Amino acid sequence: NEVIKDLLNPADSAVGLPLNEDPARGMVVAGITEYEATSASEVLQLLHQGNQARAQEPTAANKTSSRSHAILQVTVEQSERTAHIEGTVKYGKLSLIDLAGSERASKTENTGLRLKEGANINRSLLALGNCINALADGRSHVPYRDSKMTRLLKDSLGGNCRTVMIANVSPAAGQFEETLNTLKYANRAKNLSTKVSSNVGSVTAHVAEYQRIIASLRAEVADLKAAQAEGQVAREPPSPQRDAAEAADAAQARTLELAVLQMGSERRQLMQQLDSLHGRMANDGAGASDAASQEEVVRARLTQNE
Repeated sequence: NEVIKDLLNPADSAVGLPLNEDPARGMVVAGITEYEATSASEVLQLLHQGNQARAQEPTAANKTSSRSHAILQVTVEQSERTAHIEGTVKYGKLSLIDLAGSERASKTENTGLRLKEGANINRSLLALGNCINALADGRSHVPYRDSKMTRLLKDSLGGNCRTVMIANVSPAAGQFEETLNTLKYANRAKNLSTKVSSNVGSVTAHVAEYQRIIASLRAEVADLKAAQAEGQVAREPPSPQRDAAEAADAAQARTLELAVLQMGSERRQLMQQLDSLHGRMANDGAGASDAASQEEVVRARLTQNE
């Protein structure tokens, strides 16, 4: 009952976008629009642009009722370089979620398509509430897969994060039941217990060199496309040697890019293992020797990656 659409490019996502799980980035929406913003004002401008594309329909309870949930994710990365030998990357992600309000058919007086939309909204809110309850109670199974929204927000609920829920309520006596239910729903988020740690990854110098090579090749391709579009590059007769050289360059760039992604993913996993071993050594005195030996193995693998 849920369809993921790109609010920054609604025409190309009318049929819905697939949701995939990436080992390094977590849950990722395939084909979603991503922008590189350099200031907070640019982020706000994109937010306003996306809000204009949201589905809204009037109901008896709200003239501008949202018929969908909206998610804005902002990823921030900070890179440092130390004597051109080793680089440290700090990264974080801010997820802003605007949930459509739960609806009572008796209040909204919806019929037909609007009534079906309201039922789907309530169903996704129920799935989110079930996940929050499971996390708050410390259950081993959390039903993230009951909804695409909860799958996308998995790392924002029970991962390395801080979770805050803001409730929009009304003091009107006629909205007493909605206000009470909303406060009960939001109160569940207070019981979430998450472990927050710094997201710091280490990238060796040769990986950074690969990235510079890839960026240089991409810039060269972009310049050639721009020049050709302006009519500055004359069309040359086909040449098998030139085509073969271009294909080889493209294959080399792709190989380097895949190597960078794989090495970065492996190093992040190894760093997480080190953090876990440090925690075991600090909290479990009896298993400190085993943890120390495992730490030597992990550090040896890190050295091999370099």
